[in-house]
Amino acid sequence: MDSGTSIAPVGTDCDTESNSEQSWWPSWRPTSMSLLKTAESKILACIQNDLWARFVTLPNHDRIWTLTVKNKTAHKQAEPESKTPLVMVHGFGGGVGLWVRNLDALSRSRTVHAFDLLGFGRSSRPLFPSDAEKAEEQFVASIEEWRQTLGLENMVLLGHSLGGYLATSYTIQYPSRVSHLILVDPWGFPERPKAQPQEGQGSDVVKRTAPPRWLKAVVAVTSHFNPLAVIRAAGPWGPGLVSRFRMDFKRKFEDLFDDDTMTQYIYHCNAQTPSGEVGFRAMAESLGWAKRPMLQRVHQLPPSMPVTMVYGAQSWVDSSSGDSVVQIRTQANTRVLLINAASHHVYADQPERFNRVVENICQSVD
Repeated sequence: MDSGTSIAPVGTDCDTESNSEQSWWPSWRPTSMSLLKTAESKILACIQNDLWARFVTLPNHDRIWTLTVKNKTAHKQAEPESKTPLVMVHGFGGGVGLWVRNLDALSRSRTVHAFDLLGFGRSSRPLFPSDAEKAEEQFVASIEEWRQTLGLENMVLLGHSLGGYLATSYTIQYPSRVSHLILVDPWGFPERPKAQPQEGQGSDVVKRTAPPRWLKAVVAVTSHFNPLAVIRAAGPWGPGLVSRFRMDFKRKFEDLFDDDTMTQYIYHCNAQTPSGEVGFRAMAESLGWAKRPMLQRVHQLPPSMPVTMVYGAQSWVDSSSGDSVVQIRTQANTRVLLINAASHHVYADQPERFNRVVENICQSVD
């Protein structure tokens, strides 16, 4: 890791599994918070700008694993510190390590914060309620408490997938804290469509890219369980299962790592005791649909709130939801952008294009 990078001392890792679980699960599941930390550290070693990684403790003692990245020359210039910071929120099953292609570029002119959502990655893994609204509120409240603890007055808020859903919910509740809302292939916006008519009956259904094979497999196996239960149930075969079904992650980052670093990171993020995953299941009608679709609430965003929705042109997420947001908000301060040759993980498929889009948005703020 570059000498300018700073990893704050954090003491004992936040391993939230109970002692009874720890006594036998590790012999079946080859994972631990320590192994997650090791995989993440290898990823973060690629960051060239100044990096501060630490736990941010919330009033209820939950801890949010947080990265703060600044330009190496920021301490010599007052300007970057005066600019509105960018806050990045990952999607379901992800973590801060997935932003490795974006953090350096986006922190050239302003401070960037990224954190593991409550219940994911290295953050605390508390119990979540089974009620959709209450689970959503627990996520949103943790983001607001995190913001207060860091002392951020305003931010450019970017959320990917599940992070986009939660970022929108947060902005509806705390609009004065968000200068611009960036939604990247956001999950949970449209209502679940009714059964399609039989052949010959006609249909106005908009075709979209089929969900990836790994997602279909997860839905089929875990429809009555937590979404990633299959990874934990696979025990010692779990890492191989992730490598097989998420080979795309290895390809997306193959110029940075010639081994299974990224799939190991994904495995260790999701083989821990489920928490945020339980909250997600409470909010989801299935993996693809939310019980409380955001299109039903997006009108609650202030008309003056700038919103940019960025989709991968080859994503399984339907970009027509973005067009619906434009119509609902009567085109007020709302843009929809498609990035070609990009799937759901736009930021990793086309990082240079994605970084330019986000940087241009940030520059429009200040």
